[in-house]
Amino acid sequence: MDVCRYLIVIHFLAFTFFKVAACSEVSIIGGKDVKKLQPWMVSIQKDQTHVCGGILIQDQWVLTPAHCERKPISSVTVLIGSLSLSKGSQRVGILSYAKPATFNERTKQDDIMLIKLNKKVKAKPKKIPKKEKDVPPGTKCVVTGWGTANSEVHKPSDKLQMLEVTVVDRDLCNCFYKSDLVITKDMLCAANKQENRGVCWGDSGGPLECKKNIVGFVSGSIGCGNPKKPTVYTFLSKRHIFWINSILKKQLNSTTF
Repeated sequence: MDVCRYLIVIHFLAFTFFKVAACSEVSIIGGKDVKKLQPWMVSIQKDQTHVCGGILIQDQWVLTPAHCERKPISSVTVLIGSLSLSKGSQRVGILSYAKPATFNERTKQDDIMLIKLNKKVKAKPKKIPKKEKDVPPGTKCVVTGWGTANSEVHKPSDKLQMLEVTVVDRDLCNCFYKSDLVITKDMLCAANKQENRGVCWGDSGGPLECKKNIVGFVSGSIGCGNPKKPTVYTFLSKRHIFWINSILKKQLNSTTF
């Protein structure tokens, strides 16, 4: 038996056991409403229609995937700190995008971007790690987003959703994706252990929290809620943290002098 086949068999044996023991509650796909306000959670919108999620990391800066860039900039706004897309009150425009020259939309390499808002906002930002903290396979985490709650409907959920997911070993994730994608150390994979539960359209940029710490955000997936295609997350790796800090430092210096 080759390595990939062995890893996949072991993986699904564990998943089968979990399905028998798991609660059947179903209320992102198969998620549940977020009850507690998350002031740093943002919705990036084009013409006031949700496109992607994002994370407010400073009072004028939002972290999100590079593939979420939309133009013209004048058509893009950011809704901040709301549990409902229809009831949000703090909406701001944007000044600019910053993304790595190494970003590749096909391979998901360096799918990371900073958005500079057109003003400082009154909301508590979320701190990102000062250094890389890798997450072991099997770790239970939570992903949050406004993505569609129905894979058949290309429409965001009005209410912010959350879902527990489990981190998948990178080698195993590579086995699942085969030639479609190469999972690097700058990425993470995670999936829910039940079918039809996972991220979907509109969840890109949704934060992945493990032990209440942001470790990454949704980059993408093939299909919605398919355990055989775990969601790929942009990981806050050493490279990505360095890039974020260098952009913020550069912008600070340019506004100081």
